[in-house]
Order: sequence, then C-alpha cells, then structure tokens
Amino acid sequence: MIVNKITIRRMEPEDAVAAAELERQIFTRPWSSRGFLDAMAEPRNIFLAAEKDSEILGYCGMYCAADEGEITNVAVDAKMRRQQVGTRLLERLLAEAAEAGIRNVILEVRVSNEAAIRLYESLGFSICGIRKGFYESPREDGYVMQLSQ
Repeated sequence: MIVNKITIRRMEPEDAVAAAELERQIFTRPWSSRGFLDAMAEPRNIFLAAEKDSEILGYCGMYCAADEGEITNVAVDAKMRRQQVGTRLLERLLAEAAEAGIRNVILEVRVSNEAAIRLYESLGFSICGIRKGFYESPREDGYVMQLSQ
C-alpha cells in the first residue's frame, strides 16, 4: 500500500535496527532490535513498517494468539505525524489481523495521549479499563482499549 509515496509493508529482520532507533526517539522504555527480532520470529505476530525512500518512518505490531491480538507499539517519526501514517499502519494491521482470524484486539495507551486515543477511537476502539501506574518515566495510568472485529 502506498500513501503519499509511503509504502506500508511487513517488517523484515533488517528493519529491526531502524525500528529500535525510532523507539528510542519516542518511548521512555524502548524495545531493542533483539526485541523486534524475537517478536517477528513468532509466525502469527504481525509487524508492519511505513517506509519512504528506504527509510522507516513508522511501524506497528501485534502479538496474536487464538482469535485475540494485542497491539504492542505504534510509532511514527515526528516529522511524519499528522500525515495519516499511523492511521494507515493501523488500518492495514487490523485488516491483516481480521484475515488471520483475529476477532478481539486490545491495546494500552497513556491516559494523557489524547491524539492516540482519538486515533484509536476513530478506528472503532473503546476504553474498557484502566491500568493504574502502568507506565513509567513518568509514572502514569494506562487505558485499556478494545476492538471487536
């Protein structure tokens, strides 16, 4: 899929270093490249990358088991935000999950991350719970959001 010359595709092992670098720029507890490699090695998991001119500009991933999926992280390079990259990544992720028989999807999001919450709600997710003190650096609660496909 190409959106504004950005290709959305399955992540490959050679993307792990770039994804880990993007993690370090965005998250306070980033995944390592080994973490990406281990997650991608599980055949049912789905990890996607947004790429332009051989540069990874965003990614998202989902752990899958039985008919359930858990979205791990969604990350978009700061220079590409508000350009629908996250939306397109998640739309593709949810489509691939549905094709794989995933019927229920959950994720956690910081309660202060209003932009992400709006994005998830626009895709049909709703808040179904709260995890007290779930996030660190800074310590913050996390909403649990769910989508049934």
